[in-house]
Amino acid sequence: MLETKIDKLVALVRKYKSVTMERLSQETGIPPQSVEILATHLEKGGVLAINYPVNVLQKAYLTFKALPKEPSSEDIKKEEKGRMLASYSFYADGVPATVEITDNLKEKRYDMQLVELSLPTRIFLDQIKDDLLRLVPAEQSDVSDVEKLAKIKDDFTKSISSYLDKYKLGAETTSLLTGYMLHSMFGLGELDVLNQDNELEEIAIINSTQPVGVYHRKHGWLKTNIYMPGEDAVFNYASQIARRVGRQISVLAPILDARLETGDRVNATLAPISSHGNTMTIRRFARNPWTIVSFIAEPAHTMSAEMAAMLWQALHYEMNVIIAGGTGSGKTSALNTLAAFIPPNQRIVTIEDTRELMLPTFQWNWVPLLTRNANAEGLGEVTMLDLMVTSLRMRPDRILLGEMRTQREAEVLFEAMHTGHSVYSTIHADTAIQMIRRLTSPPMNMPPTDIESVHLAVVQYRDRRKNLRRTLEICEIIPGAQDEALGVNVIYRWRPRGDTFDKVGEPTKFLKELNLHTGMTKDEILTDQKNRALILKWMVKNKLDDINSVGKIMSMYYSQPQEILEVAKSNLAASKVV
Repeated sequence: MLETKIDKLVALVRKYKSVTMERLSQETGIPPQSVEILATHLEKGGVLAINYPVNVLQKAYLTFKALPKEPSSEDIKKEEKGRMLASYSFYADGVPATVEITDNLKEKRYDMQLVELSLPTRIFLDQIKDDLLRLVPAEQSDVSDVEKLAKIKDDFTKSISSYLDKYKLGAETTSLLTGYMLHSMFGLGELDVLNQDNELEEIAIINSTQPVGVYHRKHGWLKTNIYMPGEDAVFNYASQIARRVGRQISVLAPILDARLETGDRVNATLAPISSHGNTMTIRRFARNPWTIVSFIAEPAHTMSAEMAAMLWQALHYEMNVIIAGGTGSGKTSALNTLAAFIPPNQRIVTIEDTRELMLPTFQWNWVPLLTRNANAEGLGEVTMLDLMVTSLRMRPDRILLGEMRTQREAEVLFEAMHTGHSVYSTIHADTAIQMIRRLTSPPMNMPPTDIESVHLAVVQYRDRRKNLRRTLEICEIIPGAQDEALGVNVIYRWRPRGDTFDKVGEPTKFLKELNLHTGMTKDEILTDQKNRALILKWMVKNKLDDINSVGKIMSMYYSQPQEILEVAKSNLAASKVV
């Protein structure tokens, strides 16, 4: 339990039974005027009493009243934790949190423990909320724009910290209490703390009677030790998020799709649409985006360096690539990693429902576009199709579409390919053949001649039992003979038995396309691939796996490829380059 100067002050009053504010100031280090303000708050909370003598020459003194009874440790139900799987700590706005992941054979659990505050400190914080609200008035005009929320939050944090500074509680205590107040007044309480655990991909509230669920990167779905206070609390959180983005959730509009200032996507539903109670699901935006280096390296091991080198060539020379896979297989992550291969002198437009793609800073000519749902009156909707049509008027060199879903989106996407734009997108399909069938069958009904514009199909796979993701195959789309369906030429395939990536076929269309547009022979193309694989392996060895380090190497490669190749061949330290 955290012991603050507030606890020390209350303990001294309890010890002396009657004590002046001056003496308390001397023993606690809190300025005299702050002792009086602090005592006033604790008096309102029923902990202390301030006594002002009739004789004005005598000094005011404090006496102890009582502390409310808290449940004893015997009253708190203790659950069997089971075998420890993992334990780690992190900070959420200055608030330390410790996580223990356990398995008791029945289920896996995610137990989060925060620093416990003493009762006097909690009473004090409750009493100062009104003062803090007056310091930072919550005006609707300030928070309706999602892009302003980060600044509003930062201003609120500074105001809380400045207010607490006058009590001289110490830098560490002030930082911690500022975080607590920020979460309780501006944020979503304990959900805000959960949302700063970078090991989590999803946070799910089923209802107020069930524990909050989380999806952990390594351990999958876990039951937490966190419960919502009631259905009203879930509704209030959803309403708070809706107001920030200028929307509302109500009985008449019981479904909400919104985005937090962090970029995380929030979906909420109200009863009776969700018959077990109000729900909320937060899909966390990656704080440390995946890169091609983290895809190749352990523990991800999603693809081999040779596969990545071939895709690097494809992106470099403006080939069209579609990434297929099931839900959660890593389609968007793969798209994000490949985007770093685009040369820096080209204009990129990304189109998404929720901001997930994150490009390196060297790609300065980047226009990120986001869809928008209609408001309660059914107005203001901006669809992916709207954004795709608009993007063609922006003179893009590359277009990245978050996910292709409808026939019209597919038509515009393939039309962009035919008009000279390089296009990359994702689609739900388990294999390259299934991807072709989905595109050529209802409701998309795309002509096979259009689909021939796709140079490579990259298929992502997710093994839910082992919680691993792999690039299942890289294929070429091969034109069929007259009246025959399109075919695929599988170049690389993942073998689950040995967890290896094998080259199972020779590229044909890929080589012809590169030869046509670059003049390189087959041997030159394959040598170039080997050189790129060598550079990628050097990056893995030197742990150049963050997005800007990868971006810097790519930028340097496009300006001086031989120099970077020589660095990799000589196995020089990363510090010589980055």
